[in-house]
Amino acid sequence: MAAAANTIPSAAGLSLLNSKVLVLNRSYLPVHITSVKRAFALLYQGVAHAVDEHYRTFDFDSWRDLAVELHHERLGIVGGFIRVPRVLLLIAYERVPKRHVRFSRFNIYARDSNTCQYCGHRFSRSELNLDHVVPRSRGGGSSWENVVCSCHNCNRKKGGRTPEEAGMRLIKKPRRPEWTAFNLENFSLRHHKEWMPFLSTLDSAYWNSELIQD
Repeated sequence: MAAAANTIPSAAGLSLLNSKVLVLNRSYLPVHITSVKRAFALLYQGVAHAVDEHYRTFDFDSWRDLAVELHHERLGIVGGFIRVPRVLLLIAYERVPKRHVRFSRFNIYARDSNTCQYCGHRFSRSELNLDHVVPRSRGGGSSWENVVCSCHNCNRKKGGRTPEEAGMRLIKKPRRPEWTAFNLENFSLRHHKEWMPFLSTLDSAYWNSELIQD
């Protein structure tokens, strides 16, 4: 953003520049999450339009000319302030979100609701690890159906044995999820109120598998 490049952002401004913006394709389906800094670059280059709370779209010049009210997030630029967009619409991009749920530590914790699958107690993520129900040493693979959240105590108790051999029982059988973490309360990424109209009908599996950090 050329206008903003001539100013030195404050610490608060840098934090705002690194915060997140939802990116939509031409069909208004979410396809990406990017930073405010990158969003302004896309807007300035004419690759995307900003979307306001009334679903109106704006190119860079018209967005810059919008009045900035006190309740709007804003950044200082030469000659005044500019609103921070929270939703962008790509002008020529029609990719449909994928439905694959990535097999990852985050998604496993989300599937199991940060709950040990042996004792049934909920823990912070730092107090959990991943357990192979059938140990690797016994031929167990790393898959949705063989990996669960386990607290440290249960993990030590189970050791290199199967649950049956250790006298332990899974509270539920692990399986590949049919959802993803975006609609769960334990999803760690802050999402903005401006995003919600575009997320309400989306299979959130996309979000957990396709998030990209700039």
